Amino acid sequence: MDREEQPTRAWVFHPELTSDRNRRDAAPALEEAVSLAMALPDLEVVGAEVVRLPTPHPGKLFGKGKLQELGAKLHAAEVELVLIDGPVSPVQQRNLEKEWKVKILDRTGLILEIFSDRARTREGVLQVEMAALTYQRTRLVRAWTHLERQRGGLGFVGGPGETQIEADRRAIDDQLNRLRKQLEKVVRTRELHRAARAKVPYPIVALVGYTNAGKSTLFNRMTGAKVLAKDMLFATLDPTMRQIELPAIGKQPAQGGGRKVILSDTVGFISDLPTQLVAAFRATLEEVLAADLILHVRDISHESTDEQAHDVDLIMTELGVSEDTPQLEIWNKIDLLDADEQDARRREAERNDSILAISALTGEGFDNLVLAIDTALDTPRRTETVVLAFSDGRKRAWLFDKGIVETEEPGEEGWAITVTWTERQAAEYAAL
Repeated sequence: MDREEQPTRAWVFHPELTSDRNRRDAAPALEEAVSLAMALPDLEVVGAEVVRLPTPHPGKLFGKGKLQELGAKLHAAEVELVLIDGPVSPVQQRNLEKEWKVKILDRTGLILEIFSDRARTREGVLQVEMAALTYQRTRLVRAWTHLERQRGGLGFVGGPGETQIEADRRAIDDQLNRLRKQLEKVVRTRELHRAARAKVPYPIVALVGYTNAGKSTLFNRMTGAKVLAKDMLFATLDPTMRQIELPAIGKQPAQGGGRKVILSDTVGFISDLPTQLVAAFRATLEEVLAADLILHVRDISHESTDEQAHDVDLIMTELGVSEDTPQLEIWNKIDLLDADEQDARRREAERNDSILAISALTGEGFDNLVLAIDTALDTPRRTETVVLAFSDGRKRAWLFDKGIVETEEPGEEGWAITVTWTERQAAEYAAL
């Protein structure tokens, strides 16, 4: 086998800053970093370890002795790429590459590389490219001749020929402006689709959660779709939406079928998600902002499930998700717990109406989930007419943006607008 055809040999370091009292538990953090690395194609993780540091060295991240010790390990293992699970400044990256003679990728770069490899829709590709260019702008990373194999993605791990990395800041800014204009067109199309859906009185139910929490498996079970569902971080990236009819559980035959809803599967969140990606994917995640109900799917079997839930809450707050939007917490993968822990979790969930213990894989708790969704969506909507002065464009724009306008008639004093809305939307309008 030729050397070019072999996978890139990678080593993962998780720097544990002992002076940081709020630091994450090192063992699961390292495990997650390795899982991130393994999510990339053509990459072989040959080693991983936690490196304890009192404080990061400003120039090289690690102290002189630790630098030599780690360098010897990398040389002995013939490592070509080092993944550092944390932020690495451009100066640190350049110095480490010079010292160890390997390519360095920090956590942000690694997540961007995974996203670039997974994006499939036009919008996803544009968003990833914008986020990557914003990241590259601060560190115009040069290509490495010992990684000459061409591959997909945006070239953080690739070789020569990826001219965007070598471009100067002006070229990157020009490219960013072009991408921004292209993305605006895609976003306008998405807004038209959203407005069209809003005219159909089906509520939107959005699945959110930490990456690999089981959202796509649950989405597939509820919709019968075949969205990629693997035990892998960021297995799905582009959002998927389906109109479904919930099973008519607990209803009399005379009442007809179940409620029709639009179910949305979104990209998974992760701790320390690069700010460039949060900004770039805001348009995609606007489905969450427009949702009538949010299902926060948690991997309840994961040892860091509470920390993961906290990270998801932080990102949703950053995105601007309203506290008034109803939420259900879905404790998924309960089948992976031992019997005693399963019973304890089930009892805990039974005591809280907004928590459901399920297994998307086996179907356990699915009927209870459907009933909970049905109950949470039992929000009455009323139709009424509001009158706005011609000068009150902001309120008119808000009504149209929410997709709740039925008809609009101009009068002598202003617009007579007929809307169908929930109590929550009426209250939001009154607060404008």
